[in-house]
Amino acid sequence: MEGRGETAVVAGGSAGVGLAVVEALIGRGYRVGILARGAERLSDLAARFGDRVHTVVCDVSDAEAVDAAARKIVGALGMPSVWVNSAMLTAFSPFGEMDAAEFEAITDTTYHGQVNGTRAALRVMTRGNIVNIGSGLSYRPVPNQSAYCGAKHAINGFTGSLHSELIRDNSPVALSLVQLPAINTPQFTWARNRMDRKPQPAPPIFQPEVAAKAVMQAIDTDARELLVGKSVLQLVFGDMLFPGALDRKLAEDGVEAQKSDTPDPDFTPGNLDAPASHPATAHGGFDDRASEDGVIVDADRTRKGVFLGAGLGLFVLGVIVGMILD
Repeated sequence: MEGRGETAVVAGGSAGVGLAVVEALIGRGYRVGILARGAERLSDLAARFGDRVHTVVCDVSDAEAVDAAARKIVGALGMPSVWVNSAMLTAFSPFGEMDAAEFEAITDTTYHGQVNGTRAALRVMTRGNIVNIGSGLSYRPVPNQSAYCGAKHAINGFTGSLHSELIRDNSPVALSLVQLPAINTPQFTWARNRMDRKPQPAPPIFQPEVAAKAVMQAIDTDARELLVGKSVLQLVFGDMLFPGALDRKLAEDGVEAQKSDTPDPDFTPGNLDAPASHPATAHGGFDDRASEDGVIVDADRTRKGVFLGAGLGLFVLGVIVGMILD
């Protein structure tokens, strides 16, 4: 689907997956409204893309601010036909060491930010696509990211509930959920960290452009849910079949998988309280280990294939067992 003359909005579009999506939309001819907290990065993007973008400083955890940002974008670029909710926060920390304010800040941005963005989108859109960004961790949580995993689980429930409402209302707005694997973004540079080493995406790692490709596929096909990367298939079906075994496996090595080789003996406060000072870039520091390609599958079709197709079912089962025994 070409977007010549169309308007899109990306919440959390100043870096990481959100910026990769912005670049993909611009490549198709969309004019893109970008929402983010970091004024400096937004200024850089405005200079980089010129009149192809309209930037608005906005904390997506503030529902009124998101509504106001949506109205500004409509006034500047016109009514959007695409809205992508990509903003997130996380902390690499044992739950017992997090205070309530820290947990709530991650939930407010990662979960309520998508709720607020979806609400604002439905108020200004008459047709088109809303895409929420999920994670394989919404099906199989990992230790040391309890707030983020909880928020991603909540996105599944919210999106599923609203999807039924839109169908009931015969809405011309399609709602999609894209479940991502570990992506090489700057979050691992600026996230709050209490581990003894700097965080890393738990391998296998994919480039942000893989995520952007999945978002564009969701827009093109109105897919209900897409699973990205073989690792997400493992998480989804592995948790369905062997949740207890995965609990034990992640208790053994789930924390270590999120640690890089770089020591970080001191507490890193990260970007929970304010935007990090970081360039407007989609990529993090793991380009040498990140794949530029990954499988993208329709979740509903894949579930049917697994349970109705013996060959595919045995393949997925083998992949899952291999992951658990690895």
